[in-house]
Amino acid sequence: MSDNSSGRQQNSDSSIATPRGKFMLYLKGVAMGLGDSVPGISGGTIAVITKIYDQLVFSIRAVDLRACALLFTGKFALVWQHINGSFLLILAAGILSGLLISANTVLFLLENYFAPLMAFFIGMVLASTWLLRHEFSIAAWQNVLALLLGLALAVSIGLITPRSAELSLLYVFFSGAIAISAMILPGLSGAFILLLLGVYEFILSALIGFDWPYILVFMMGCATGLLIFTRVLSWMLRDHHQLSYGFISGMLLGSVTALWPWQGEEGFTMVLPASLTLVSGVVVVVSLQRVFAAKPTRHSD
Repeated sequence: MSDNSSGRQQNSDSSIATPRGKFMLYLKGVAMGLGDSVPGISGGTIAVITKIYDQLVFSIRAVDLRACALLFTGKFALVWQHINGSFLLILAAGILSGLLISANTVLFLLENYFAPLMAFFIGMVLASTWLLRHEFSIAAWQNVLALLLGLALAVSIGLITPRSAELSLLYVFFSGAIAISAMILPGLSGAFILLLLGVYEFILSALIGFDWPYILVFMMGCATGLLIFTRVLSWMLRDHHQLSYGFISGMLLGSVTALWPWQGEEGFTMVLPASLTLVSGVVVVVSLQRVFAAKPTRHSD
């Protein structure tokens, strides 16, 4: 690892050295799971808001040939330290909890309160974009270009018509690989990608019904996509940090077009509830940022 990577490792280790630190990290995972279980805001966006995005990407990136070599030689403690195992385990437990908590709720809200739900996520997306403004300089043309490219990509994806899925195990595997890549990239919801692929409600139903063959194949696809995509993303974050966040901000803004609540022929419905939930989405993101960015008070010995 580079010196910067080592510094990130030490910061991560110290952040979960106390029970409070572990619990806060678990809550961040829950928030990521809740966010990515719906076709709106991505888990990666929640990771950015809660100040663990870089740690997450570089920790997953550490699952490499060196980790495999240590594993095969029986050096399990060194493997755990190399991949930042405690951080990943606690966060994964929180994400799984968030997914399980939200599965039934999300299906109900999508069916009965679509417009307010989408407005809520628009509020979250707009607030998240505003919070990312300090991560890159808008005065640099390269960053503006990256923002516009991200905006164009997100809008293009949002215009794709959801397809009817062929629910083979192979299709579920590739759906997981693509969706997890979207989940890591802020602005592109993994749930939204599943919706486009036609497997969103199927996967949620499989989670609720504990349909293990499909769940395990989906998880294998997620793991594969995660290991491949984080290598590209870690390089971008390390060597082109401002460009990366300019692109991410553009994707966040572009995702608003896919979340627009009134895309059908039924016209504008539930305008007042949608307005209220939009404001609520902004409040939630700002609150998350303040809660998770707060550092515990240090007591002198």
